[in-house]
Amino acid sequence: MKQVKLLLLMVALVTMSFNVPSPGLTDAERDFASKYLQETKEDLLKKVKGLSPEQLNFKADPNSWSIAECVEHIASSESNIFGFAQQALQQQADPSFRKDVKTSDEAVINMITDRTHKVKTQHDLEPTNKFGSFEASLKEFKTKRDDNIKYVKTTSDDLRNHYNDMPFGKIDTYQTILFMAAHSKRHTEQIIEVMNNPGFPKGKSKS
Repeated sequence: MKQVKLLLLMVALVTMSFNVPSPGLTDAERDFASKYLQETKEDLLKKVKGLSPEQLNFKADPNSWSIAECVEHIASSESNIFGFAQQALQQQADPSFRKDVKTSDEAVINMITDRTHKVKTQHDLEPTNKFGSFEASLKEFKTKRDDNIKYVKTTSDDLRNHYNDMPFGKIDTYQTILFMAAHSKRHTEQIIEVMNNPGFPKGKSKS
């Protein structure tokens, strides 16, 4: 009889352990972030496909970035922003800071993709041909973005209870990853602006 009770107790404990809420992402959050990362990746690749060296290096004026420089900046920022989120994950999760997160996921995306507000990038993310060529910059971006998509699809990290402080306020690390995807979208829009310049070399559709 004691053995039966012990067995029932062990079964109950195992069952309870499976019912404990996971601190990780919900299926909906995981699906949204991974799809947004993939969509923004594909959008960039589509826009730059088939561009000639002359088109890639065209500048509307001496102070503007070329398409090649935009891609280099996106590639550099992919590692920088993801690394920023990973730094926050080294700290202990703290749900008490949730109240300080005032910006919604949608607002983070909309804020970053809105190019009516121009912001000068930090010095270490300025284009310097650090990867050696446009092709190398694009390869770096694709590699890092694929790694980050895989991370979002598989991680059990508690992205909602770790935080990053931004100039506009505190966001959680899930939102930092959305920020990263929106950042590449922002500069894809900049690439479209370059292509729509009247002086942009002919040879590829602007669609």
